[in-house]
This record gives sequence, structure tokens and C-alpha cells, in this order.
Amino acid sequence: MTKTLYIVRHGQTDLNKQGIVQGRGRDTDLNEEGRKQARQFFEAYKSVPFDKVYISELKRTQQSIQPFIDLGIPYEKLSGLDELAWGIYEGTPNTPETKAAFLQLMREWIGGNLDAKFEKGESPNEVRLRQLEALQTIMSHTEEHTVLICMHGRALRLLLCLLTGKPLTEMDSFPHQNLVLYKVAFNGEKYEIVSFNNADHLKHD
Repeated sequence: MTKTLYIVRHGQTDLNKQGIVQGRGRDTDLNEEGRKQARQFFEAYKSVPFDKVYISELKRTQQSIQPFIDLGIPYEKLSGLDELAWGIYEGTPNTPETKAAFLQLMREWIGGNLDAKFEKGESPNEVRLRQLEALQTIMSHTEEHTVLICMHGRALRLLLCLLTGKPLTEMDSFPHQNLVLYKVAFNGEKYEIVSFNNADHLKHD
């Protein structure tokens, strides 16, 4: 079985613009820029014969690829594609204290403590478990050869580690911005990134 995965991060929200972490517990809408990014992505990829669309349970992912759903492409929500939960820091103002807390958590993760998390939040290892379930669902449909997946920034980095066999400690080796594309090909044995952090579609009005 071969399959091509078009994996995108959702479009911009006001919290993205303000540099505030949203996480799994903030179900925010796209802002004007995010809606523009969604249109740009659709214009660039509307001719791709997607068999299925997979999104998280947070509405910003569906809003980002709604034009494809409007074409009649079937879609499915998978909680395994939700963003990592940042717990008590979700939606909090961007202060020196919160920046220090995030920096410390990132150091923990890079240092190998992948069970570290904020209070009421999730660790990378916990996200990995639900992503494995989501991936199993996606890959079980052998009749779907080309799929579009819309998800979230930190979760996207973790999923790309999962697909490519990189340790989760290297999650930051996958840069991203709002509505950037990672195209991943599965040849029946392994996954290969064939388009890395592609934002070409965002350069056209």
C-alpha cells in the first residue's frame, strides 16, 4: 500500500498573532489573515485528488480546509490530531514568567524528559500515544491513496518525528508557520518527507 499525506498546520488565529499559546483547550477561530491563508492553500491544491480529509476536533482545523469539504470530499475528526494541551498556560498573557516556564519545559524535552508537562497539560509521550491511534486509523484505509491532514503546530512536530523515526527530542527540527505544508509519501514500508515546510502557496494573493 502506498499513500501520500498532505499535512498542514491550521491558519492564523488572533492568539497566534499575539504569540499566545492556545493548546488543546482553546477552541479558537481563524482571524482574517488565517482565512486568507486558507483561501491561498485551497487555490494552490484544489486540483489534488484527495480521497479524504482528516482534522482535529478543534474548529480552527476545519475552518482551514473547509473549501475542500465543500467540494464534497469526505472528512473525519480525530482527537489524536488535537494540539498538545499546555494546561494552566493556555491562553495566558505572554510575560517574562510564562516565557521562562516554556523555555524550561522545552529544555526538559530536548534533554530527554518526554514525560514532563505543565499542570493539567500533556507530555510529548502522551500526545504520541493518541497520535499512534490516529495514524492507525488513517493508514487502515487502504483505499485512500491521497489524504489531507490539518492539525496544530506542536502536534505537527511530534507527528513528523513519529513518521520519520526521529526521537521526539528532535521535534524542533521541523519548523512551521500557519498553513505551511509537509507532504509525506508512504511507499508501503517507510515514510519520506517529499515537501518540507512548504509555504509557496502563501506567496500568492
